[in-house]
Amino acid sequence: MRRSRCITAVASLVATSTLAAAADEWRNRTIYQLLTDRFATSDNSSPTCNTSDRKYCGGTWQGIIDKLDYIQDMGFDAVWISPIVTNIEGNTAYGEAFHGYWPQDINSLNSNFGSADDVKALSSALHEGGMYFMVDVVVNHLASDLDPPDYSQFSPFSTQANFHPECFISDYNNQTDVEQCWLGDGNLPLADVDTENAGIVTSLNSWIQSLVSEYGVDGIRIDTVKHIRKDFWPDFAKSAGVFTLGEVLHSDVNYVAPYTEVLDSVLDYPTWFSLVPAFQKNGNLTAFAAVVHEAQTAYKAGEMMTGSFLDNHDQPRFRSLTQDDALVRNAMAWPFVQDGIPIVYYGQEQGYQGGADPANREALWLSGYSEGAPLVQYIKTLNAVRRAATAFNSQYLTTPVRLPATVFSPGPWVLAVSKPPMLALLTNVGNASNTTWDVPDAGYQPNAALVDVLSCTSLSADDRGGVSAQSTSGDPKILMPAVALSKNGSLCPDLAASSGQSSGSSGGGVPSGSESPPDPKSSSATFGACLRTNAVMIAALGLGVLIWIINSLT
Repeated sequence: MRRSRCITAVASLVATSTLAAAADEWRNRTIYQLLTDRFATSDNSSPTCNTSDRKYCGGTWQGIIDKLDYIQDMGFDAVWISPIVTNIEGNTAYGEAFHGYWPQDINSLNSNFGSADDVKALSSALHEGGMYFMVDVVVNHLASDLDPPDYSQFSPFSTQANFHPECFISDYNNQTDVEQCWLGDGNLPLADVDTENAGIVTSLNSWIQSLVSEYGVDGIRIDTVKHIRKDFWPDFAKSAGVFTLGEVLHSDVNYVAPYTEVLDSVLDYPTWFSLVPAFQKNGNLTAFAAVVHEAQTAYKAGEMMTGSFLDNHDQPRFRSLTQDDALVRNAMAWPFVQDGIPIVYYGQEQGYQGGADPANREALWLSGYSEGAPLVQYIKTLNAVRRAATAFNSQYLTTPVRLPATVFSPGPWVLAVSKPPMLALLTNVGNASNTTWDVPDAGYQPNAALVDVLSCTSLSADDRGGVSAQSTSGDPKILMPAVALSKNGSLCPDLAASSGQSSGSSGGGVPSGSESPPDPKSSSATFGACLRTNAVMIAALGLGVLIWIINSLT
């Protein structure tokens, strides 16, 4: 990414600022999640990376900067990176800490990925492109390869008194065990920080405030949230001052729901636990719909703002469970058509098939970052249609999804998802089967002209606004009114009925009404962007120098 050459030299000289400080500003975003060590190298090399070795493979923060165009061209406007702080060094019983979830010193950075200036440069590069920066943080524990740990290796909590007494969690139905006993085992104990200690709480709140400010972070994903008492989180979130997305790994909506009261958002694990089996061939879509309804009722804001995902670094990739392309496309569509914030885990777009950890932590450079891969193009369309729906209906992002009744054919293996102006038609029959959706309560105007944006085919609502559609290969359909699509856009322009500019038209991360970013393939546009970037940074630096001079003279 050429913008990195403009930024890296000066980014560390200017204050790094955030773009977003409130949860609501994340509502219209889509997030690309990556592991820094496995996404991109600084020199664009492609070293061998055997996931079973569980070793560092060479990805860096500078590598991410250089590949931001790849992410943004798919339509993402936020990036979530793995933890940035210093982790346990060297080999352990379970490999190296390339993933970042075994911290030892939360006040310093993991030098395997680069320097503080590199993190600031990444933040600046994202902000230059109108993208948000999310950093993963681990609060619950510090890691050791000794049992008992050598507490002097930890920072800032370096005595045994700073931790709960050692006991490994044995009963996940006992919440006291979950919160005060330790994760890990005798080979790699994860010492559980005493978050009942007022002094430690103050230290952690100050730490997260400093990290967000220092590195221009717009949102934080918080690891292992359920392992700390619920009343710890509100002050921590307030200290962060930005969007908080918590990981509460549990399948029960009623277990997860209370955490929506203490953080801005949670990863929607209960829906995920139902989503994965539902979109296996002839899975239970009725049970899946029931979980969605339950979450809409139980979560503080329904499923609005929850993080919706199909793959992540902790779970087997969906593609490892099925090779059926139609099932994959149906399951991938869900995060983009539901109420929450869509999250795509790196490599999903390249068809990666890694199973359980560590197999699901592949190096993306081994794909060549192919922009012509079928799922890359599919994700571009999913991002674009969500953006077009948002532009057409000002209430889209705050209107709860409906799952209208369908008349099933050939069986109860179809699902209609209504979020006006969008109607998604999903199925789990697989690519060898035909299916039909009959949705009498689709909610369209009578005889409205509709477009399936996935196949660019047209159809019409019936005289009551209902919809009937067929698929001969088990593929999903996403319907939009023709008037919601732009003739100047990327979504089926030949079938569009609007001549205006749609926010989905770019297929990239450019919000409606924004100036499009310069073409990264154009050297003159890139040079212009460099001048503008450096001018802003130099001006900011000059202002800082002027303030320093004035203060020195007074």
